[in-house]
Amino acid sequence: MSRVVVDASVAVKWFLPEIHSEAALRYLDGDYERVAPDLLYAEFGNVIWKRARRTELSDDEAREALRSLRLVPIEAHPAQPFLETAYEVARTLDRTVYDALYLVLASAHKCPMVTADRRFYEAVINSPLAESIRWIEAGA
Repeated sequence: MSRVVVDASVAVKWFLPEIHSEAALRYLDGDYERVAPDLLYAEFGNVIWKRARRTELSDDEAREALRSLRLVPIEAHPAQPFLETAYEVARTLDRTVYDALYLVLASAHKCPMVTADRRFYEAVINSPLAESIRWIEAGA
């Protein structure tokens, strides 16, 4: 079984049809052990809220996506122990601490972070942390 850190950009694609949704669904099968900082749930919820607010999802669809995420086995880790390191990574990459938390968790667990966030991926792939990140279409 492969261990991967998944970010909210991947998790959203499990429940909403988008570009790269098919690739994201690979990470739901039994070949993967999913890990994430606990902020995944807040980020996921915020994306769902935005989609419902823009009427891209009905309230029922939004609630179903939120319920469905709870059923996915994800080893969630508190963000607090990784916060200072994530801050330093965020400063280095000029990206958010939110995004850096996923990357730092992946580094701590010696596994790749999988993302569908192109801007973050491109910032990391050209840095010394490149070995810690995988594009959603590339596989783990």
